[in-house]
Amino acid sequence: MYQPDPAPLGGSLAFSALLSALPLLTVFVLLGALRVKAHWAALSGLAVALAVAVLAYGMPVGMALSSAGEGAAFGLLPIMWIVFTAIWLYQLTVTAGRFEDLRTCFGVISPDPRIQAVVIAFCFGGLLEALAGFGAPVAITGMMLVAVGFAPVRAAVTVLLANTAPVAFGALGTPIITAGELTGIPYEDIGAVVGRQTPLLAFAVPFLLALIVDGRRGLRDIWPAALVTGAGFAVAQFVCANYLSVQLTDIVSSLAGAVALVILLRFWRPTGGEAATHRLRSAQDDAPGRPGGAPAAEQPVTPARTAMALFPYALVVAVFSVVKLWGSLGDALDSTTVEIPWPGLHGQLLTASGEPADTAVFDLDWLSSPGSLLLLCGFGVAAVYRIPLRSVLSDLVSTAKSLRWSALAVVGVLALAYVMNQSGQTTTIGTAIASAGALFIFLSPVLGWIGVAVTGSDTSANALFAGLQQVAAQRVGVDPALLVAANTSGGVMGKMVSPQNLTIAATAVGLAGQEATLLRTTLKWSLGLLLVLCALVFLQATVLSWMLPG
Repeated sequence: MYQPDPAPLGGSLAFSALLSALPLLTVFVLLGALRVKAHWAALSGLAVALAVAVLAYGMPVGMALSSAGEGAAFGLLPIMWIVFTAIWLYQLTVTAGRFEDLRTCFGVISPDPRIQAVVIAFCFGGLLEALAGFGAPVAITGMMLVAVGFAPVRAAVTVLLANTAPVAFGALGTPIITAGELTGIPYEDIGAVVGRQTPLLAFAVPFLLALIVDGRRGLRDIWPAALVTGAGFAVAQFVCANYLSVQLTDIVSSLAGAVALVILLRFWRPTGGEAATHRLRSAQDDAPGRPGGAPAAEQPVTPARTAMALFPYALVVAVFSVVKLWGSLGDALDSTTVEIPWPGLHGQLLTASGEPADTAVFDLDWLSSPGSLLLLCGFGVAAVYRIPLRSVLSDLVSTAKSLRWSALAVVGVLALAYVMNQSGQTTTIGTAIASAGALFIFLSPVLGWIGVAVTGSDTSANALFAGLQQVAAQRVGVDPALLVAANTSGGVMGKMVSPQNLTIAATAVGLAGQEATLLRTTLKWSLGLLLVLCALVFLQATVLSWMLPG
């Protein structure tokens, strides 16, 4: 039997916490300062975590390695399984030639480039974040904005800022599901709290996009569009996260924001659209990177082609809605989950309080996993689009190859997280940080921000810090779901300054090597929104406790 000691270094909590922080510091230094690739940084951090677990905490070598193995297994299924099938589903639309139709549909909504920025970067970007995440929305929407006439820097900053509010529920709720798995808190509870934090950010983002795209003039011209889009997204995010489905939150929110905007445009048209188009094209002509000029003319898209372009996303919504709302079907799928007592841990691993560890059993939800449902949707899309089986399988293989290093990074981070959690390192750090008392409540989103800024993933940030937030919450006497949710929501703002995300955005718009330019522009927005969230979390823990689920 192994029971972690929160203060293994002679009873000194401070020194034990410093030692326990070494794996995280290793990852941060290698990624942030030395710019080592994410998978090598994660594996290096894992090696340090194993050394600390065995040499300082006295965890048997076999148990430490088994703990890393369980974390790696969770990184592959369901985490990377979801990402893999989501990106494959998107790739099928490209193979079938339907993605171009979808891009053209945005121009039909409105010729005003400021409205297109909201539709493409915020609404469609949110939909892509729901299905894929991990940088895909930034790359795709960045290229689309350049294609419709945006200067590269403006396009990159626009998509980086837009890729905030949806991140917490990205990849079908993967960050929140990961936090629930690591803490034992039902992920629905965490999602409900996140759904009472990020909607405030979502409401503000369209207004900020108008400022970035066309300054105060743009905000003055299109504020009604920003208002209805932000409100539609925010209300849908709150309702879906709290009462419908954490997995479907980004899909429903993105569609709700887009529908609200389309309805408004039937009765209202923004002023200054032609002048804004001229200004943006002039800025593009003077900008480095991709060539300037007006985008090429698009062929009209018929209603039938529009329906086919939207079909994959409608199918995903339909499938997940049926599984979630049809109780007997959902129960039938859940019944196929295989509970695997993890070798070397089950029956031998205790928590710091002496209770049997819940994490010693691995749930293999091979059929009910969102990734498996996405696989089903993908074959449905292939059948409707009449894509040859050879092309479908070729896309599967190419998608797997493109994700091999990302998978290794996620596996390494999840393995590191499991070793730190099960050996007691996270408990030690959380116990030490909790000594900050009420101040830690205010600072809790900062941990999530740091995690995403360094790793580029809200999922990875939760893997690193969700357990820590839970322990710290228990120490300061607040609901652990609040601080775990704060970690998730705080990570949302770290996405736009993550070196990985900056590189993806810069490469997509033709600004490779100019990440520092994007960082200088996005940092002020990131820190400003983070400060607002810190204040909100502190108030939710005190005078605004009525905002939290009962």
